[in-house]
Formats: sequence, structure tokens, C-alpha cells
Amino acid sequence: MNLTLAAGGFTTFLVCWGLVATLPWHGRFSLDAEKGIQRAHRTPTARIGGLGIAAGLLTVWSIAPPAWQPILGPVLLASVPALVFGLAEDVSKSVPAWVRLAATVGSGAIACMISGIALAHTSVPLLDSLLQGSWPLAVTLTAVALGGVANAVNIMDGFNGLASGLVVLCACALGAIALQASDTPLAGVLFALATVAFGFMLINFPLGKIFLGDGGAYLLGLMLAWLAVLLVERNPSVAPAAVLLVCAYPVIEVLFSVARRLRRSRSPMAPDQLHLHSLVHHRMARKRLGHWPLVMQNASVSPLLWLFALTAATPGVLFWDHAPAAWLGLGAFSLVYWLVYRRLALFGWR
Repeated sequence: MNLTLAAGGFTTFLVCWGLVATLPWHGRFSLDAEKGIQRAHRTPTARIGGLGIAAGLLTVWSIAPPAWQPILGPVLLASVPALVFGLAEDVSKSVPAWVRLAATVGSGAIACMISGIALAHTSVPLLDSLLQGSWPLAVTLTAVALGGVANAVNIMDGFNGLASGLVVLCACALGAIALQASDTPLAGVLFALATVAFGFMLINFPLGKIFLGDGGAYLLGLMLAWLAVLLVERNPSVAPAAVLLVCAYPVIEVLFSVARRLRRSRSPMAPDQLHLHSLVHHRMARKRLGHWPLVMQNASVSPLLWLFALTAATPGVLFWDHAPAAWLGLGAFSLVYWLVYRRLALFGWR
């Protein structure tokens, strides 16, 4: 197991390092756009880290213990559309947002079809009755949830180390829940996902030598969301609310972003600079760390938000089998998110 984890992380690190070293060969295709509303760096950077993530996950799958194969294989195959369309955007910068969203949702549906598994336990009695009585409805909800988390990770990919660090944190927390539920194979795959994300992070944080891009963010998000679904469906003792609480920060961020844009009469998929991480950068990092190099101002955002996400993930792990406490924690974190966001948006942070 330790060898598998190390091999996945090392492969990702090696491939990403190689992509940075060979930038003169592929830079005309792989460098990010010169301008962008969410751009927080000045040095053109390759955004094809998804290739390293894919290589790391394939390495894990190829040498994983037999018990891991049925967990990892279906989602790797299903994730191909999301990865392909994400990489196409990373290279061409011209794939419409709705096409990429459809690809991620489609990947979620394919994962359900291949595995025969869909979300049917939410701890909401009426919804559970509907999902357990209708396979098409369960597949639809699962596919939309997976696509949503994939896009949430993409939204979080705004500063060096932020998205990959959140995936490491969430995957390790879910792995801890899996261990408490005695689901060792699933825990192993979750920890493998964490090591793969960490292998990328070693190149990305703090200096931002390579970015996940849409392909890498979609792949990590799909993997994380699918393993979260499996955690609930394979282990009836696990409270779905606890799993949601572990991933609360990126999930709330994407829901809040959609609501904010609709309220401002904008497309839910239109980019803006009003994410929580953007406000932390503008209101805190630039104000307090203005004497730092720009790249370090960028990187300083991530540790603050890793700690913020940890305030949700920790009670999720502690209350992994206690739904009422997990729901209470989710409500409390949502309130804290709103208060912090409101403070930064209206008054800054003095």
C-alpha cells in the first residue's frame, strides 16, 4: 500500500516537473491566456497539470492491490470525457463553459452506468424514497453532484496550491472516515488521491510553476466526489451529512457563486473576482503583505483557506456516524462562511 501511494505521488510530481522543464517545446499550446478576469499572476504558466494528475492515477491503478481495482477503474474510465474536454480548453481556450459542464456531468453518469452505483442515501427520508425508487433519478442526481464538485474544484483553482491542497485535505478526511467505517480499500484509494494531488502541489505551491487547468481540476473533483458517493453507499453507518461537511467549503463556494451571479443577472458560469479566495487576496493578502513578491502574495491565500476548510472537515470526521451533529456542523459552517464573506465584501479586514 505504501509503495502504491508513493508511486502515484512521485509519478505526478515527475510528469509535472517534466512539463515545466520542456515548456519551450509546448508553451505555445499549453500556456494560459495573457488576460483573464480571474488571473492572479503575471508570469505565463502551463495549465496542463491534468496530464500529471492522470499519469499519477493511472500509475496507482496499474499497481494497486486487487481490492482497489473495482473502486478506481470505473471512475478513471468514466472521467475521460471530462479530462479530454478540460484539456481541450486548456490548450485552445475556446471550449464553451456549457460544453465542459456537460462533459463533467456526462462523466458522472458514465461512472454510475459502469459501476451500477448511484447515490441513494442522503439521510433525507423523502429524497431517499424517491432515489431508491427511481434509478434514472438517482443517476441524474449523482451525475449532477459529481459535475458540480468537479466544477467546484475548478472554481477553487484560483491561487497557487489552493485547489490541490483542498483535495488533499478532503481526501484525507474522507479516508479517515473510511478507516473508522472499516472500509480499508476505499480508504487506500482516498489516500492515493491525496498523494497524487500532493505530487502536483509540490510543483504548484508556492511558486506556481504549473497549473491544474480545467483538465486537472475536473479530474480531481470527479475522483473526490465519486469516492465520497462510494463512501456513503458502501458504508450505511456513515452519515451522508458528515461526508458533505468534509467537502463543505468548495461545495458552498460553488452554490454561493451561482446564487450571486443569478442575483446580479449574470450567467451562473460567468467568471468574476468575487469568490471568497479572491476577496481574501484583495482585502487581506495585498493589504497586509504588499511588500512581499506578487507570487508569494498569491500563495499566502491558500494556507488561510486550508485552515478555513479544516474547520468543516474536522467535525465531519469526528461526527462521521452522527447525522444530527453533522447537519448542525454544516449549518454552522455555512453561517460562518456567509459572515466571513460579508465582512470581506463590505468592509475588508482591518
